[in-house]
Amino acid sequence: MMQEYTIIIHPAEEGGFWVEVPTLPGCFSQGESIEEAMRNVKEAIDLHIECLKEENEPVPIENDLIISRVQVNPVQA
Repeated sequence: MMQEYTIIIHPAEEGGFWVEVPTLPGCFSQGESIEEAMRNVKEAIDLHIECLKEENEPVPIENDLIISRVQVNPVQA
């Protein structure tokens, strides 16, 4: 059974990108390009889930995760 997880891709300070999986705390990956980071995070998700199963821990299922943006006007000092 296929499961989808939301990922958040961040530019890395040293170049490239790093990726987090909010539904799987502690599951991160990186890559020199967005495409590489996405390939790598798929592998990280598979390994993370495999470890959870080996430890008889529940595998989180993502339900309606909403990621949005909010625009604010910072207070001037």
